[in-house]
Amino acid sequence: MSQPTTYEIVIRGRVSARLLRPLLDDFTIDHANNGVTRLVGDISDASHLHGVLAHLTSVNIEVISIAPLDSAP
Repeated sequence: MSQPTTYEIVIRGRVSARLLRPLLDDFTIDHANNGVTRLVGDISDASHLHGVLAHLTSVNIEVISIAPLDSAP
């Protein structure tokens, strides 16, 4: 089994914890001053990533970007 990859998902607006409740155990949430919310957390595989995106789109959250974070020191 491969190691999880840390991803940053940026979404438009200041999204409430209520809408993100299913993701709270897997991600840290940062409400930036520029009107976006950052989610940073480990994604174990492609199906996990698709599940996260399915949840976000099911509650009508606009995803701005999804990017793996460099794990190098």
